[in-house]
Amino acid sequence: MRHIRATELKAWLDDAGREPPLLLDVREPWEFERCHIAGARLLPMSVLAGQYPTLDPARETVVVCHHGVRSYHVARFLEHNGFENLINLTGGVDAWAKEVDPEMPTY
Repeated sequence: MRHIRATELKAWLDDAGREPPLLLDVREPWEFERCHIAGARLLPMSVLAGQYPTLDPARETVVVCHHGVRSYHVARFLEHNGFENLINLTGGVDAWAKEVDPEMPTY
């Protein structure tokens, strides 16, 4: 697993010449409704074990949560299940709001 800072992810998403990653948001639905990174796919940690086979294990995937802890654990789980291109968003959406999008609601 690799790690990425919010500003690095923003630069990646803004780079039209680079394939965008899957943004896998593992928070709960109420958190996702409050705020999320545009284009993120919600797959809560609470249901991940039964739904991760719907994901492409070869695709670069940035795992996102509130502060980066749940996403780290989800990425480790996915690694143990054959996923290789996993990236944890350090600081989660909280860091995104502070470093990239100060208009994003926080909680």
